[in-house]
Amino acid sequence: MNCRFDGQPLSHVFVDLDYCPPSNSYLRPSELNQSEIYYPLKLFVSERTFLVQVDEYMRAENIFSEDYAYFSSYSKSWLSHAEQYVAQMCHRFAYGNESLVVELASNDGYLLQYFKACNIPVLGIEPSLSVATTAQAKDIETIVDFFGLALAERLRSERKRADLIVANNVLAHVPDLNDFVGGMKLLLAPEGVITVEFPHLMHLIEKIEFDTIYHEHYSYFSFYTVQIIFASHGLEIFDVEELKTHGGSLRIYAQHIDGMHAKSPAVEKLLRTEHARGMREMAYYEGFQAKVDSIKFNLLSFLLQKKSEGKRVVAYGAAAKGNTLLNYCGIRKDLIEYVVDASTYKQGRFMPGSHIPIENESKIRETKPDYIIILPWNLRDEITQQLAYVASWDAAFVIAIPELKCFKVPSWQHSKRIDDSSVPINRRLEDSRHRRASVG
Repeated sequence: MNCRFDGQPLSHVFVDLDYCPPSNSYLRPSELNQSEIYYPLKLFVSERTFLVQVDEYMRAENIFSEDYAYFSSYSKSWLSHAEQYVAQMCHRFAYGNESLVVELASNDGYLLQYFKACNIPVLGIEPSLSVATTAQAKDIETIVDFFGLALAERLRSERKRADLIVANNVLAHVPDLNDFVGGMKLLLAPEGVITVEFPHLMHLIEKIEFDTIYHEHYSYFSFYTVQIIFASHGLEIFDVEELKTHGGSLRIYAQHIDGMHAKSPAVEKLLRTEHARGMREMAYYEGFQAKVDSIKFNLLSFLLQKKSEGKRVVAYGAAAKGNTLLNYCGIRKDLIEYVVDASTYKQGRFMPGSHIPIENESKIRETKPDYIIILPWNLRDEITQQLAYVASWDAAFVIAIPELKCFKVPSWQHSKRIDDSSVPINRRLEDSRHRRASVG
């Protein structure tokens, strides 16, 4: 396997998650008896640039197809994040009706709709027809295609140059990094700005967020690595923000080299932080597999114990990260009865690999489970607030990463908070006689 940035051979394994089906390939009932294709999910790390990556076992055009199932607008917290971003960009860079904002991987128009509401011209580029159609229905101009040098050249021939290029959570999805970043350089107006958001590799490693690894994510980045890649294409990162989204992300600001924006002290500060953590040494990337396996064994122990006690366990959020967790742990519907998801596109289908059915939230009210595992743990607050009513039958929530924890939240009927989330579940598994409410 060769590095997708510098083309050099890779030999250092970062983590091996065995074989998994594509995480967003949700199954229809008619597909349950058909064979599924499982691909290796083994990541390597470059000893030169410290880029972490999985090979392109599944072609991008087969993942981001007309049947792609991820719609950004189903998350209220993500919509709020997008709205705040638009307000921040308009305030900082004074975009107006003469500007052009281009979003790469614009999904269902979740973000561009807020620029459009400010009468700022927008253009979305989205390869997945399923979500692009939704954006077009909102009257957001959207090109259904993959972005790279070829499309950037076509847009330039049409006299289109972007004052702002937005790329949220797409850099990791790009198999050809040089084509993608080179395309942004070509499309960017002389005084334009690029902002890119992506999960920070430092948090993935230190918080053991291995479930964010799946075939759609070809690459995983430190700030140091991203700066190398952008600089090689004549782009300078002049600012960076640390975000809480997706378990810890970065938002970088880039411009043409020698651009008009002065470099923020935050750039050197974050580079120093990563260096102090050891992110430019191979030793930093070792030992991750053992931590991942510990999470796997603790989750399986918990589920097997609750099964033996006759407890009902379900999950919330048919997210891609949940599929990585379920498949690596070998969890099936005998341990988790069903998964609830807000997306009507996913409801009535089944999780890939595990074949756990995906239901409407009403199923929780009907069956009153004892435990609800939150698969998209990055949306923990949003989900627990939404499901606060489960306190009426004393149900508990479970988070598996970075260590297994149980906690309860009050509903309007419950004035006293019961929360043992600070206590690792593996400690409580040693003595099942303790009541959960007395731990903490």
